[in-house]
Parts: sequence; structure tokens; C-alpha cells
Amino acid sequence: MSCGEPHETDCSEVLDHLYEFLDHEMPDSDCTKFEVHFEECSPCLEKYGLEQAVKKLVKRCCGSDDVPSDLRAKVMGRIDLIRSGQLVPEQDVTATAQE
Repeated sequence: MSCGEPHETDCSEVLDHLYEFLDHEMPDSDCTKFEVHFEECSPCLEKYGLEQAVKKLVKRCCGSDDVPSDLRAKVMGRIDLIRSGQLVPEQDVTATAQE
């Protein structure tokens, strides 16, 4: 997704790290870059708003359930592998089925 306009921070970078922004898991300097991007780019701002609403809904509906730390570590590890290009999501599903 892109609005077609040039930005200091590319739309793909913003969307690739949107949940890190939403979860306050990135440095303040990166947060500032994202905030500036949202001021300039309405498609990314819309996506941010949608993901923020989904996150709030999930928290409201499932917020009382604690996630086991080993499950969180496993999920985050797979996300890191996918982001680094070492694993594609289809492989991930197959690997899970075989475990």
C-alpha cells in the first residue's frame, strides 16, 4: 500500500513495523518518524487506525488471558524468521503441522 507520494520513511517500512509501533516496541526516534509519516500519508494512517481498533477489540475480548512466555517466544521467533526472509509463512504452517 502506498499513497503514491514520496515520503522520508517509505510506506512499506511503516507497514512492516506497524505492530512494533502500536506495541511501543521501537525507539522513540523511529516512533517520531512514523508519526510524521502518518501526518503525510492517509492510507497508512487509515491502516494504523484499523490495526489499532483491532488490537483494542482483541484486548477487550481476550485481555484477561495470559500468554505463556514460551508460546510468545516461539511466535516472536517465527515472526523474526519470516521478516528476515529465512522462512516464508507457507513453510511455517507446514513446519508446525509436522512438529
